[in-house]
Amino acid sequence: MLKTKAKTSAEASNGSTGSATPGSAAGIPAPSHLDPADLKKAKELFQAAFFRHLQLSLGKDKYSATAYDRYLAVAYAVRDRLIERWIQTQHTYYRQDVKRIYYLSMEFLMGRTLGNAILNLDMDEVVEQALYDLSLDMEEIRNMELEAGLGNGGLGRLAACFLDSMATLQLPAYGYGIRYDYGMFHQTIKNGFQHENPDNWLRLTNPWEIPRPEYTVTVQFKGRVVTRKNAHGNVVFEWVDTEDVLAQPFDSPIPGYGNKTVNTLRLWSAKSADEFGLHYFNSGDYLEASKDIALAESISKVLYPNDSSMNGKELRLKQQYFLCASTLYDIIRRHKKYHKDCSRLAEKVSLQLNDTHPTIAIPEMMRILVDLEGFSWEQAWEITTRVFAYTNHTLLPEALEKWSVDLLGRLLPRHLQIIFEINYRFLKQVSWKYPGDVERLKRMSLIEEGENRAVRMAYLAIVGSHSVNGVAQLHTELLEALVVKDFYDLSPNKFNNKTNGITPRRWLKKANKGLSALISEKIGDGWVKDFSLIKKLEPFADDPAFIKRWQQIKLENKKRLAEYVGNSKDVEINPNTMFDVQIKRIHEYKRQLLSVLHIIHLYNEVKAGKGASIVPRTFIFAGKAAPGYFVAKLVIKLINAVADVVNADPDTRGILQVNFLEDYRVSLAEKIFPASDLSEQISTAGKEASGTGNMKFSINGALTIGTLDGANIEIREEVGADNFFLFGLTAEQVMAKRASGYNPLEYIDKDPRLMAVMELFRTSYFCPEEPTLFNPLVDNLIFKDEYMLMADFGEYVASQQKVSELYRNQDEWTRKAILNVARMGKFSSDRTILEYNRDIWNATPVPIELDTDGRAASGKSD
Repeated sequence: MLKTKAKTSAEASNGSTGSATPGSAAGIPAPSHLDPADLKKAKELFQAAFFRHLQLSLGKDKYSATAYDRYLAVAYAVRDRLIERWIQTQHTYYRQDVKRIYYLSMEFLMGRTLGNAILNLDMDEVVEQALYDLSLDMEEIRNMELEAGLGNGGLGRLAACFLDSMATLQLPAYGYGIRYDYGMFHQTIKNGFQHENPDNWLRLTNPWEIPRPEYTVTVQFKGRVVTRKNAHGNVVFEWVDTEDVLAQPFDSPIPGYGNKTVNTLRLWSAKSADEFGLHYFNSGDYLEASKDIALAESISKVLYPNDSSMNGKELRLKQQYFLCASTLYDIIRRHKKYHKDCSRLAEKVSLQLNDTHPTIAIPEMMRILVDLEGFSWEQAWEITTRVFAYTNHTLLPEALEKWSVDLLGRLLPRHLQIIFEINYRFLKQVSWKYPGDVERLKRMSLIEEGENRAVRMAYLAIVGSHSVNGVAQLHTELLEALVVKDFYDLSPNKFNNKTNGITPRRWLKKANKGLSALISEKIGDGWVKDFSLIKKLEPFADDPAFIKRWQQIKLENKKRLAEYVGNSKDVEINPNTMFDVQIKRIHEYKRQLLSVLHIIHLYNEVKAGKGASIVPRTFIFAGKAAPGYFVAKLVIKLINAVADVVNADPDTRGILQVNFLEDYRVSLAEKIFPASDLSEQISTAGKEASGTGNMKFSINGALTIGTLDGANIEIREEVGADNFFLFGLTAEQVMAKRASGYNPLEYIDKDPRLMAVMELFRTSYFCPEEPTLFNPLVDNLIFKDEYMLMADFGEYVASQQKVSELYRNQDEWTRKAILNVARMGKFSSDRTILEYNRDIWNATPVPIELDTDGRAASGKSD
């Protein structure tokens, strides 16, 4: 029999091989509204494709196949349906000579592909029933897939949502990134501390990527710049004696929902340009024989290598240039298939920089246009600034990237020359508008002067782009008023806001099947493609029968998460408690520590005999700290230390429980969001650019407790102030307190609850074996408190009390949860992408049609 209980991917065989066998599943009828005869035919065709791939692609039969082999066979059978659409999509783009959108990002946190592809192809019913008939479980098959950890958090997940939306909206778009051999680390918790383990996501066959060695690009580093005069007497620059690395592309299909568009995510892998050192190998020097290969391939080895050393900084800059150089070469190669030169590039190409990491693409484009394509500086700058647009994702000064002049000059000598020339011409422009304002020239210079001169990459991105956008209304306002005010004053029309969004297809329809089915039953399924239609749900907030069904679905989701926690941590959690959840990257400004202080306060209340008045809560944390971020890693230890004490105390049983779920990732998030009751969005006001976790919680029916920060402000405006638990200082109040001399001790001294929390915190109560372990956290709160936890503690506790009061009335809580979901239509990434396209890209949607036999027509490909 085929039925075999699937374990984990690591327990499975490496699944054999390479590419899938040609042969199509494209003849499978679309499953929507299938009658029994069509469903039977569709199942049989899918089963035939499954067995064909098992035998011909993997060389296995039903007796020798491992669990991972079966996953691969299913994936290849689904991929068959994508391939012909994928080819036809590219043919159509070439045939119509469309304007194309290119999204450059150092991160793409895609999550598992199989379930998303099945969803977007509308094949759920066919695949699940076809596998059921073979005694295979779809959930077990899906769980075999290794997640590509090609992102650190929100930035990479936003990029993934945007790709989904661009394909769904039929926009001709491409994602470009790096195919890291090791993605974001696997996190394990040992004795409460975070430990990082390599994320070798490529150790088993990845069925969703296709190597494209024929489009390999040579990327240059180091060397020197020489000048000469050409036949016209003009000075030309040549970058010579370089160290070269090869960039090999791997393509993954990005299907749109409910259409035939399949766009492309192209990821670059670094390969050595030098041959294997056979001479060294034969002489016994095995390390020297492969040294050049190892150095070249290190570029795409790890996502965000530690840059505390000079070698680490050099590797990061190499990664950024590697992505940009290979991508621009590829874009221009594609453009010149139909155009003799780059004079119309800005009419046919729009390049969106996802944060400052790809900014080196701007001088690289200038180098290509001036040095290689023969354009004058003025012509090249006109093209460059019309092509590029820049999205800023941070208000933290330390996150506005800078590269030392010395490092840039050594690694990319021609690019440093170009940056100096851009700066010279830009400062002339500034001086014309602000004559004699030397201080303004210093502030706006792309070069930060001083002992260690550096290039301000965010400034370069602003100067070299025709559009600069923030990702939430407050974020954009703070950018314009504070962070880059001088640039806004110079070019106000360049700045605009594009509030982030998420795809409702993955984060509601896929992640929360019970709730999405209930919603579709009541208002139809049009909301999946047009999330503004979710507003139709609002009248059901007062329907008692609907409320009860909603509550049942929430309870089932909580039971499902409880089962996962029980299996992974051997911990029993009560689904009838409030699930109070904070899942995100661990960072001081996100204030996981504030939530811990509230837990300690509730613990003190229990120990004081007030447990009966507390609404039972299960606190759930998840998130990773950067490996070199000492304070964030100490916060993780604190959460686990508090959990050990609280969970072991008989007095708290049935009242309080604390859990830290290790190795936070997309598939785990898909379990947590639907089960959550309360969403903790408690960053210091003015620090979070937008946030998208807040949106994922809300569309799954969690209520939010939060500050007026990032997209919280707009969520509160949409769902209504009565359906949002607000607390804390505003961004303006934070700045005013800091300017007037903020003293956290004042808040501790006047609040007995906070003093009691800090007294317990500063003792060895939560870590008796190492009494001084948490002193850095305590001392920071008492003497500095940069993120103003002490100032916000009192309002936070008061707001949490309102949460408890409302949660006691489950029908009213559910009514507000329904209203939250019904009023979240604005926060679809489809809306965000439509705004980007309307205001920045100006590309035309391109419907894709297959031939009548379901096959792709002939034409050019990528």
